[in-house]
Amino acid sequence: MGEPAESFNIDSELTVVQEAAQLITEDVDLDQSIRRILRLLSHLHGLNRGRVLLAEGNDPKKLITIRYSYGLTSEEIKKGRYVAGEGVTGYVYKTGKIALVQDIDEEEKYLTRAVFRNVLPNEMVAYIAVPIFWGKKTIGVLAVHRLRKRKRPFQRDITLLKVIATLIGQGLRIEEMVAARTADLESKNQLLINKMESRGAAHGIIGQSPLLQEAVQQAFLVAPTNTNVLLQGESGTGKELFARMIHIASARSGGAFVSINCAAIPNSLIESELFGYERGAFTGAVSTKIGRMELASGGTLFLDEIGDLELALQAKLLRVIEYKTIQRVGGTKDIAVDIRIVSASHKNLQLAVQDSQFRLDLFYRLNVFPLRIPALRERGGDIRLLAQHFLNKSNGEFSKEMKFNSDALAALERYAWPGNVRQLENVIKRLLLLSDSRLIDGHLVEDVLAHEISSETLISHTVHNTEPGASPGDVRPYMKVVSDEVGEIQEALRRQRGNKTRAAMSLGLTPRQLTYRMIKLKIKNE
Repeated sequence: MGEPAESFNIDSELTVVQEAAQLITEDVDLDQSIRRILRLLSHLHGLNRGRVLLAEGNDPKKLITIRYSYGLTSEEIKKGRYVAGEGVTGYVYKTGKIALVQDIDEEEKYLTRAVFRNVLPNEMVAYIAVPIFWGKKTIGVLAVHRLRKRKRPFQRDITLLKVIATLIGQGLRIEEMVAARTADLESKNQLLINKMESRGAAHGIIGQSPLLQEAVQQAFLVAPTNTNVLLQGESGTGKELFARMIHIASARSGGAFVSINCAAIPNSLIESELFGYERGAFTGAVSTKIGRMELASGGTLFLDEIGDLELALQAKLLRVIEYKTIQRVGGTKDIAVDIRIVSASHKNLQLAVQDSQFRLDLFYRLNVFPLRIPALRERGGDIRLLAQHFLNKSNGEFSKEMKFNSDALAALERYAWPGNVRQLENVIKRLLLLSDSRLIDGHLVEDVLAHEISSETLISHTVHNTEPGASPGDVRPYMKVVSDEVGEIQEALRRQRGNKTRAAMSLGLTPRQLTYRMIKLKIKNE
């Protein structure tokens, strides 16, 4: 590679900058544009073997590799790999500071990794590396060699390289935004196709995976009948959406859809919530109250987490199903009700029956038409559709115009989602609020997911505690409280910083089960 004629003429610098700016803004391949810029630096200014190093994906070690170059062999490109902070190049990437090595033979930090010393001229060789920024964030390094003996001041070269690094950074940013825009349009197109083709999309059930579509098809099959339906699936899979869809698609759509979560209401109150009460039935009952069952008459009653209903109430519910009548708390009069019951549980009710925690006769009455809703990790391809759906929804809610890049979507697809669709929606909202730009990238996604409850921990507990016939989403079957659990519970609370819900999930328990154990074992949450 010949040495160009020395010149302090600023025209050559302007030529490089103008040409670089034009190449970056032209609608051409960025790879080709950057290589042509590096070629100009070599031919016009003797800044040889130019290379642009960028972070490789979302590697937690922040490995940077040579992505673009001029004057390097394919073998040299392969060898140009550095961890952040490693050698001169890694130092520039980690600190965001410029590095000037006037003699590579005298610098201990300089690594002859990509280009061996015997390949370079047998005289004093310098090395210059400048950071490439996106805003204040270092995303890569632009580096060159030059002969030390040249009369051109190093500061002139550094200034020129800083300008070129800025232009390259802008080019990379534009390419990323175009890629994100393309991915955004593709996702929106897929979402639109799903809404047009899927019967469930009109009810908020987004996805094209075979397992989900099979569940939707079964729901529409049973909807026109008066058959009781038992929805089975992990927490957060969208059981209430399915229940509402069944109601709307039925002849009862003109009636009320009444929902109650059996796990969210204390046992002392749930009977009066379901059946209502008469005036004077208990202290504070100053007037008659109509219960959820009466309100649902002529429509659909959705009993979520039916597995948490205590045995005494299970018997009363069975009577309602058999005789189509109820009695309010404190009342003696039978009141006719015409309700269809859609129930749901993330537990395996067959195991609950075996453990005498659920009535077999009630199970048969509820389980006339069982419908399993797949976990999100089983729904290949649906995560992208759902992520775009929730991003569109959150953009409207927070008046923003955020987009995902391809790395962000890939990171979302790699996660196991123990909390399923509900967890995904919450994560998307958090990403939108935390992002400091209009583009949500893979780094931010991985940072946010790192603070989610460990899916491996949750899945290992459910697998460990699952018996033959149990679904993957079951939590630990009911077991007697034993003193040996104290250490395990305390450790779970410590790991989750006192968050009882997460601690319960990591132990394979419901929050109610954990609270009960803490009371029995006198464990304080400090």
